[in-house]
Amino acid sequence: MTLKLKDLDKPEILIGSGPAAIRAITEAINARKLPEVYVTDGRAVHVEQVSGSATATAGDDDSPLPVTAGEISAASLAALLADHTYTYREKTRKTRNGGAETYREEATPGAQPLAAVLARKTWPGVLPLHGIVGAPVLRPDGTLLQDSGYDRQTGVYLCSKIPLKPVPARPTPKQVAAARTHLLDKFLGDFPWVSDADKANYVGVLVTPILRRYLHSLIPFVVYTATMPSSGKTILTSGPGMLYGQRVLTWTHSDDELRKSITAVLAEQVGSVIFDNLAEGTVIESPVLARLITDRTWADRILGGNKIGGGANDRLWSATGNNLLLGGDMATRTVLVRLDPKVPRPEERSGFKIPGLDQWILEPGNQRLILWHLLVLVIDWTQHGAPRKAGLTPMRQFTPWAEGVGGFLEHHGVAGFLGNIETVRDIDEQDAMWTAFLARWHKVFVTEPQTSSQVRKSAEVAEWGHDQWDGLFLADGRGKPVNEVSLGRRLKGQIGRYHGSFVLRSDQDRHNKIRTWWVEEYSGSPAQPPATPATPARKPVTC
Repeated sequence: MTLKLKDLDKPEILIGSGPAAIRAITEAINARKLPEVYVTDGRAVHVEQVSGSATATAGDDDSPLPVTAGEISAASLAALLADHTYTYREKTRKTRNGGAETYREEATPGAQPLAAVLARKTWPGVLPLHGIVGAPVLRPDGTLLQDSGYDRQTGVYLCSKIPLKPVPARPTPKQVAAARTHLLDKFLGDFPWVSDADKANYVGVLVTPILRRYLHSLIPFVVYTATMPSSGKTILTSGPGMLYGQRVLTWTHSDDELRKSITAVLAEQVGSVIFDNLAEGTVIESPVLARLITDRTWADRILGGNKIGGGANDRLWSATGNNLLLGGDMATRTVLVRLDPKVPRPEERSGFKIPGLDQWILEPGNQRLILWHLLVLVIDWTQHGAPRKAGLTPMRQFTPWAEGVGGFLEHHGVAGFLGNIETVRDIDEQDAMWTAFLARWHKVFVTEPQTSSQVRKSAEVAEWGHDQWDGLFLADGRGKPVNEVSLGRRLKGQIGRYHGSFVLRSDQDRHNKIRTWWVEEYSGSPAQPPATPATPARKPVTC
């Protein structure tokens, strides 16, 4: 068989029997004869361009990156071999004089050998892929990754969503001043921020995907909320979304459905995930979401099979809506960005520095300008030693992020970062409910221990009678006081947890197994628990 000229430049792979084909293909992959093939968590993946991707026409449209990193299947491996190698078998045939000659025949390996190759988890010659980013990022050593393609130092693949001219290693004072003016005064100057903290928080969010790997920190959830529709929330979310790639999801109160959505979106190449336009007054409360925000990796079963999906949790997660509330553990995992236009029809406002900002942000040239200015500010910060912000309220696992982003903002004169943290706690509906309940309990019983039965009985109100709980007793789905068993279960989940300045304590008698409860108010020093009371005359309900 005569080889074509185009085949002469391709690596050659001789495949024979099944075992020989497995060894030959494995050797070729480890020798990196297939371009853009990497390994992630033991899985061979291929980075390739995505054809036909839709372009966002609005700030709340999906805006994915132009590449994807998909796990290689037997079929896709066959295609890669056909495109980038000359894979062949040696055969023999008779010659005219009755002899025999060996010749080559291009061949596609069978599905079984291809599947056997991909079943392995060890790829010693293949470069690791730790993520795909749509914009330059700061490496852990403080240098800027801005060259497109694979970066051996970090294992990150840069496919810029917005082609960008190189950012100078040492921006001039004039460039830094121009970047501050354009971002802080022109782009963000007309938003109806509730306070300086909301603007500072947003700038911190906008720069977070660039700093994330450098700070090596978990990132809190972001809530964009306003008092009225048409206040500008979508424009704010489309900032990071258009720069780093975004996926817009519908919020669900079902943890099972939420878990499926998270697993599916982590298989896509986007930097920002937005639960958009939640119903007004929605309470964001989910153990699944709370776990996601505090985990560096995510794993869950893929819908319709037994395969586990997920990966590194390297996204920016956020939600938008009007007058949103927080519940469960989300208050300590959330950064708040609030808008309040203080007019009845916000959509009729005019006189902006940038007219039509919702369409302006969709233009690639404008996105390029914002990103370039952000990167100039980042490099200027690192050139001054990347100072951290001291004295911030600790944010659990997010403290390195808060200190780093806070230092970046302080360096550039942006005041108020995380200054609305008490407001975040105020919109924690569940915490507010428990605070009111425990405060009333303390007023009704002081610190006298009570059984669940006694506490529940105190909530009974005869017709036209006095409610000593003033409507603050824990209620069920019908708005009625919870029963004794449900009360005991809910109380167990709050033992030792402070709500406001009040905390629920509990004790159980070793002999009669009766559990009692009391509420203490924090006074600045550890309180002494009261003595266990004598067994009541009537038999209480044990919960």
